[in-house]
Amino acid sequence: MNNSADLLKELRIDRSAPPPPTSRRGLWIALAAVAVLVVIALVAWAAFGRARGVEVRTATVTAIGNGGASGSVLDATGYIVARRMATVSAKITGKVREVFIEEGMKVDEGQVMATLDPLDADAERTLASAQHSAARSQVESVRAQLSEAEANARRLSTLVNQQLVSNAQYDEAVAARDSLRAELTTAERNAKVAGDRLRIADIGVDNTIVRAPFAGVVTAKAAQPGEIVSPLATGGFTRTGIGTIVDMDSLEVEVEVGEAFIGRVQPKMPVEATLNAYQDWKIPGEVIAIIPAADRGKATVKVRVALKQKDPRIVPDMGVRVSFLEPKKDEAPAQKPGALAPAAAIVAREGKQVAFVVTEDKASQREVTVGRSLGEDREITQGLSGGETVVLDPPASLSDGDRVRVAQGGDAEPASE
Repeated sequence: MNNSADLLKELRIDRSAPPPPTSRRGLWIALAAVAVLVVIALVAWAAFGRARGVEVRTATVTAIGNGGASGSVLDATGYIVARRMATVSAKITGKVREVFIEEGMKVDEGQVMATLDPLDADAERTLASAQHSAARSQVESVRAQLSEAEANARRLSTLVNQQLVSNAQYDEAVAARDSLRAELTTAERNAKVAGDRLRIADIGVDNTIVRAPFAGVVTAKAAQPGEIVSPLATGGFTRTGIGTIVDMDSLEVEVEVGEAFIGRVQPKMPVEATLNAYQDWKIPGEVIAIIPAADRGKATVKVRVALKQKDPRIVPDMGVRVSFLEPKKDEAPAQKPGALAPAAAIVAREGKQVAFVVTEDKASQREVTVGRSLGEDREITQGLSGGETVVLDPPASLSDGDRVRVAQGGDAEPASE
């Protein structure tokens, strides 16, 4: 009996027992899919995002040479200017017939640069020449009549003394002679006026030829055959000049010095000029004059500087940096050339002044030593060299060795004062 009851208990379903384990295959599939998506995203970021790099703007560091640290009392920037430059135009309004100049061509004083259509001027001269010939013929005619009248008056003077003719006849002959004398004077004056008019007509013909006022180099060709040129600005399509010539021997440097530092500059002061295009070429010079006027808006004073070297590489409107030098005393030890970088390229990282130098497509962090403040730029005595490219306003996320790419139009002008 007890055995049967125990058997029945064994056949009873235990509701409190845990359920049988379920399959985890679906969970593993989901986790694997998520992992694949993460890997794909990382690969895509590395291929497209990281490979492209951080978008930055850059600028070029400018070398300022030993002059910025050895014997230099002031650095300034300016431009090459020509003291003798002219836009050559015709003295009259006319149509261009021929142009004989091209950019870069050397011309001598008086050399023909262009000619205008001389049709009107030639017609005026022809008319003036005819009037002059007529006036001279009139003079000769009156002179011949006067000669006859004078002979007649002399003859009648003899006859009236012999009482062979009346006094009235003699008086009439004298009056005719005096009238012809006055007429001859008028004819001669008319001939002189006609001659002056002919010379003016010759000048009008000569004005159709445009000549160089001085020797120089043509820097611009402003007119073409068939165009109308005029010395007056009439608007429309009328040109005001044939071309521009520059006397290369009159080139000098014009710089603007802050009025707070103008006291450091003196006439005849030695300088060292460095062209932006040829930064390894140091050109000696001296201060010509300090213009006695200040620019109220920019708080600067213009200084003229003469260059002691003449070279075809020096052309107008070139950028130039000028170091004003103090008189040499004792030989000082040579110092390492400095550089000038935009202030926006210098940032603080971990208590240090650093800049990011771009080499190919990577930015390398470099610690720098900052010197003087020159306008919007900073003098770099250590850490940077002229010609290197630095990142402007580097983002906080930019690190040493990160890839970068220059934004479109992101190359700024070289550092300037």
